[in-house]
Amino acid sequence: MAIELFNQNGHVCLMFSHLSDEGGEAVQANQFLIVHNDHGCVIDPGGNMAFNELLLTIGRYFPPQKLDKILASHADPDIIASLDRWMTSTQAQLYISKLWERFAPHFCKPGKTQGRIVGIPDAGMRIPVGATELVALPAHFMHSEGNFQFWDPVSRILFTGDLGVSLMTSADAGKRVTSLAAHIPRMEGFHRRYMVSGKVLKLWANMVRDLPIDMIVPQHGAPLGGAAVWEFIEWVQTLSCGIDHLGQGHYVVPA
Repeated sequence: MAIELFNQNGHVCLMFSHLSDEGGEAVQANQFLIVHNDHGCVIDPGGNMAFNELLLTIGRYFPPQKLDKILASHADPDIIASLDRWMTSTQAQLYISKLWERFAPHFCKPGKTQGRIVGIPDAGMRIPVGATELVALPAHFMHSEGNFQFWDPVSRILFTGDLGVSLMTSADAGKRVTSLAAHIPRMEGFHRRYMVSGKVLKLWANMVRDLPIDMIVPQHGAPLGGAAVWEFIEWVQTLSCGIDHLGQGHYVVPA
């Protein structure tokens, strides 16, 4: 069942937290549908396990063939492994970092993506969705080299991809976190390993600090709302991670 993050004046933001962890074999992942009147886009549509229910849910709002766009934070398989099926079932364009626009077609049969991939420049861009727009914010090296987050100025939700991730079951992922302290143990290990360096986290915090954000929603785990939004920004900007922890001892030929 979809989780309604926002619904006001024809603008709807839905989250799916339960479509990809069947049997515990695959990592839990969230997918998102943004509807603005009779237009819409999918953010990080995920793998094949998520495809059918996402497509059926779109059909409650408008014919799937009218899906405008697919937005991908980066090119990992838990983000766009189902791309071939979306290219077949809809006329949507894929928006993805220009670094990955020639890699994404490898998920599809030859010719399926011809003329349908828009490479997002490193600086980001504004992406129209009907009469509104989403903003692609640069989030490079968090964790992917070409990485974007998507800010919705109507709902004031920031869809952060792999930043803000917490590792948990799909049932827990559907519960909004409003106070960060008790939640940090579910986040810290992931961020210390997957985020490339503390420098990029500090740059990101400086970028988003003045944005009106009511909710941070990652691609894995629970949404952050209320006080947890700003608590997360403050926490992550001082975190050491990734290459901050590496030394020569991590690069040794195995015995």
